[in-house]
Amino acid sequence: MKNIKGGSSLAFRIAIVGAGNVGSTFAYSLLLSGLAGEIVLIDADKQRAGGEVMDLNHALPLTRPARVWQGVYADCAGADVIVISAGAAQRKGETRPDLLKRNIEVFKEIIPAVTRFNRDGILVIATNPVDILSYAAWKLSGFPASRVIGSGTVLDTARFRSILSSRLNLDPRNVHSYIIGEHGDSEVPVWSLANVAGMPLEDYCMSLGCEIGKEEREEINRQVRDAAYEIIARKGATHYAVAAGLLRIVESILRSQNSILTVSNLISGYYDINDVYLSLPAIINEHGVRNLLELNLDFKEQRALRDSAAQMRTTLDELDLHPPVNLLRVKPLNRDPEPRAE
Repeated sequence: MKNIKGGSSLAFRIAIVGAGNVGSTFAYSLLLSGLAGEIVLIDADKQRAGGEVMDLNHALPLTRPARVWQGVYADCAGADVIVISAGAAQRKGETRPDLLKRNIEVFKEIIPAVTRFNRDGILVIATNPVDILSYAAWKLSGFPASRVIGSGTVLDTARFRSILSSRLNLDPRNVHSYIIGEHGDSEVPVWSLANVAGMPLEDYCMSLGCEIGKEEREEINRQVRDAAYEIIARKGATHYAVAAGLLRIVESILRSQNSILTVSNLISGYYDINDVYLSLPAIINEHGVRNLLELNLDFKEQRALRDSAAQMRTTLDELDLHPPVNLLRVKPLNRDPEPRAE
């Protein structure tokens, strides 16, 4: 990776595969941030991608210097990070696992196409179901797991902190709590380690008389878990918060910040969980995932995480995820034009 820690952002190239709601919103966020000097959008829907590139270029006189263009897979060459947001959109009332059959076939085309031209970059996966597809990208790419990162529960954790901080009437940046496990219905809120300014949540609430009981916790869990379904029902897709999460992941990579984010990555031996992608707090830097942090969970959380992992493993066992024999054999991309919603 080029110019880490203090080098010019103009050296960084970010490739975005999928120019629908999530990909284009991320591209806009990336442009405003000034993190990258080159942003390339790749999409089978060339008209849509071309329109997004035109719109982004018209913002350049008002933002930071950058080159933004509509590309092809060959433009992934030299990219420091390739963000994959392509795939079928999550439909109203559709669960994330329901997306799998459609999106696994998409990935069997996209990942070999990307890795044909780039064997050194970091893959960041945003397409749902993100844990399964991140694992699939790892298998199909042949990359080390540290360089194949799912957006995981970065968004869920942000939702958890947002809802909890609203309940406590606090700045969400001062409320520390995690969602781990699947980015989906079996996600695990880690109430046992939630804290405010270093104080355990229960101690903080006791000192201010703001107890959050079992029923209220379950309601907060539901709000976090079902947030995407509600947003999709109201406006058709979610893309602002997930784009912000992707930007935060990419920023930590490009600037080698060693930030701790709940990304999805390969779990090996944590509470007897092996060979699945799930989210845990992870240290992210220029090499991708430096370390996964093994939280000291209570018994209920341990059991819930194992259950989440078991569901992922059952699904993975049903998939054919052997790496392509010849990465140079790239089929034309054939998929729904809209990326998925978070």
